Amino acid sequence: MAAVAARTRVNCFLLIMRTTPATVLRFRTPRDGRKRAGTFASVRRRHWRTSWRGGAGYDNGQRGVRHRPNRRTTTANTRVGVGVGWPGSMSGGHWWVGGGISGSGVGVVIFGGSGWEWPVGILFLGWEWVFVAVGGRRVVVVTGASQGIGAAVVAGYRKLGWGVVANSRTIGVSDDPGVVTVAGDIAEVGTARAVIDAAVGEFGRVDTVVNNAGVFLAKPFTEYTAADYAAVMGVNVAGFFGVTQLAVERMLAQGGGHIVNVTTTLVEHALSAVPSVLASLSKGGLQAAAKSLAIEYAGRGIRVNAVSPGVIQTPMHSAETHAALAGLHPVGRIGRVEDVVDGVLFLENAPFVTGEILHIDGGQSAGH
Repeated sequence: MAAVAARTRVNCFLLIMRTTPATVLRFRTPRDGRKRAGTFASVRRRHWRTSWRGGAGYDNGQRGVRHRPNRRTTTANTRVGVGVGWPGSMSGGHWWVGGGISGSGVGVVIFGGSGWEWPVGILFLGWEWVFVAVGGRRVVVVTGASQGIGAAVVAGYRKLGWGVVANSRTIGVSDDPGVVTVAGDIAEVGTARAVIDAAVGEFGRVDTVVNNAGVFLAKPFTEYTAADYAAVMGVNVAGFFGVTQLAVERMLAQGGGHIVNVTTTLVEHALSAVPSVLASLSKGGLQAAAKSLAIEYAGRGIRVNAVSPGVIQTPMHSAETHAALAGLHPVGRIGRVEDVVDGVLFLENAPFVTGEILHIDGGQSAGH
């Protein structure tokens, strides 16, 4: 059963008020010299034209008649203030309710919408227009996030200011208010749903999923058991499938997103010293899926890529093995988690790249 670390989130935003000191606009018609009054509601359907001195005029369709507002009643100034908002949901969309103060006005604002990265709300308060710009953030889901590559990917996205939903079997509550943790086995459908629900519930969206969770068992082929097969395929394949399918549904509603699968260079460069057919079977499937999904959703704003690391210095490899493992890479060293993070973030910031398998293996896949 997945466990979501609960927290109360508050979002700050900027209020920009464009104020007008009069409750009505008075217009003078050149033809008859009479003044005509109209409220914002009565003139908003007209065709507005901006005058040189900052007033606004409109044409009501009468030949030779140009209405201009009395400039004394349209003198405007801009005031800036701050506000605080609380998240909520309505009809499947993510909304914020906020209150703020700006010079002469205090207001309550309801704004947002499903899939808005930078929600903007407009409130007609008294005789002031209030524009609300929300300090929104993009959101990434990272599986296998408690240590090694996954933990480093979380840190990398946080440095960019992203909100993060981090998952692993035993992950604890984070002290970082920008990180929501969901403990559970990603191979289980319920955990995958809890992860995506946490992203939408806490942040309102899912922009990227990094499928990093994985199980690696190196054995001769004939020594694998049914339990080994179930464990590897459950996390590596079923875990990818469940969380990615739910994320893609959300991304389609938002208008786009990005999927990154973490695979292994062993898929394309097998080593007799490291027999690992289940890694090739499962992670190779993720590479093929990345290309397939990249083409399926290329025209709908969703990119799908993969990073294919060589041997990376993580808790999986003890220090005494590093020298021997370094010999597997033409560059003469094993990789660092930062190398993989750099590759993931490169793909994140490369909007014209999709269907790519990025090798981060010190030349291992190229040959020896």
